[in-house]
Amino acid sequence: MKYILVLAIFLNYMAFAEELKIKANSFSADEHKGVSIFSGNVMVQKLNDELNASKVTIYTDKKNQPTKFIAVGDVQFKLKTKKGAKYEGEANKVIYIPRAKEYRFYGNVHLRQVDEKKEIIGDEVILEVENGKAFAKGVKTEPVIMIFDIADEKE
Repeated sequence: MKYILVLAIFLNYMAFAEELKIKANSFSADEHKGVSIFSGNVMVQKLNDELNASKVTIYTDKKNQPTKFIAVGDVQFKLKTKKGAKYEGEANKVIYIPRAKEYRFYGNVHLRQVDEKKEIIGDEVILEVENGKAFAKGVKTEPVIMIFDIADEKE
């Protein structure tokens, strides 16, 4: 029964999006709750996007459409926005909301925009993939840090 749920999730996901591939050491699912849990060396791939974590939980609605992905434990990621910006980084926890096309990064976030050489370091960063907007927060003891190259006017 578990495998039928996973197959339904992935077939529905692929029907309106790209292929989603998940590798993990273990898997469990609860069809009635709409929850699938992948644990141990989890690797999630979708086109140019990749996410690695200790555990990934996928929540689905009554039509088996993914509504939320939560990755925890040494999360590392590479992703590309609709406008072509490439990001990579790490965080303690990452939440992806497919319908909003929004990534939420939490805890020791280090987000790098590879093609523009920009970096955001903070405790909470939100990246809206559709429009390329980013928001960041620090914690009381540490501010948000932004690092980016500025072209010298003399050049």
